[in-house]
Amino acid sequence: MAAKLKIKKGDRVIVISGRDKGKTGDVLKVTPVKNRAIVQGVNMIKLHQRPSQTVQGGIVEKEAAIDISNLAHIDPKDQQATRVGFKVLEGGRKVRFAKRSGEVIDT
Repeated sequence: MAAKLKIKKGDRVIVISGRDKGKTGDVLKVTPVKNRAIVQGVNMIKLHQRPSQTVQGGIVEKEAAIDISNLAHIDPKDQQATRVGFKVLEGGRKVRFAKRSGEVIDT
């Protein structure tokens, strides 16, 4: 069974370890079963693409999946790495918030 993750598609994250440490980007895809995410402009790899009717052949660069443990949310207030918590608002809605500043991440 997949773990409940605090990172979702569309979130702004920063890489906290690995060869791309310090890079930021938006999450394009999350795979909870494998605990991995694809982040725009991070962990770029080169693929050798065969030509087809729709795609021209050659060497193509694209993003590869990175482990969730190497990512941290970016605080909306000061653009620093932050941990994420959950709280329930007055209306009964459960939202994620940045523990660094207390700002609500979900819109």
